[in-house]
Parts: sequence; structure tokens; C-alpha cells
Amino acid sequence: MSHDGSPEAVPWAMYERLPGGDLVEAGLRDLRAGEETASALVVAASATRLRREGVGVPPTPPDPEHRLYRLLARSNPDSAHGRYNALVRRMVSFIRALPCAS
Repeated sequence: MSHDGSPEAVPWAMYERLPGGDLVEAGLRDLRAGEETASALVVAASATRLRREGVGVPPTPPDPEHRLYRLLARSNPDSAHGRYNALVRRMVSFIRALPCAS
């Protein structure tokens, strides 16, 4: 989806092959459904950059970084920091690979 909700300029099929594409696909789906999941929140945290690269990100909740950490900490506080960083690294890999898909 584009910025305004219309079809993407670059087909999703090109994105899904990128590292972290599955995470972004799940995050976009969850954001559209109004679900607050780890994938939705990591996509929300990167929404500005993703939109700049042509990925249509629906409206996002406020303060997604803190929400993500709290969500991860609820299920397992001891591993929340490591899981948070792993999700962020996957998102960075996706964003860095985006220019190759265009």
C-alpha cells in the first residue's frame, strides 16, 4: 500500500524476498487490523523511513518503541532487551535492502 492506502508503487512480491520482509508484511497486516503486536510496533517505529522508501504504512500508535519494549517485557522480562534489538536489526536490514528492490 502507498502512503494514502492505494496500491504500492513497488509490488510487495519484491519486498517479501528481502531480509525481514516477513516481519514487515506481518507488521503492516497487524497495523491495518489495529493489532498491537511486536511486528506491528517495530514497523510503526520505522514508519517514517519506510514511507520515504515507498512502503505504505497505515497510521501508527504513539510511542511505538516504548510500547514494543513493554510488550516484549510482559512475556519475558529477562529477554526483552535482546529480542527488542533483534527486531530492530531485522528492520534495519529490510530498510537497507529496499533500494535493491526498487
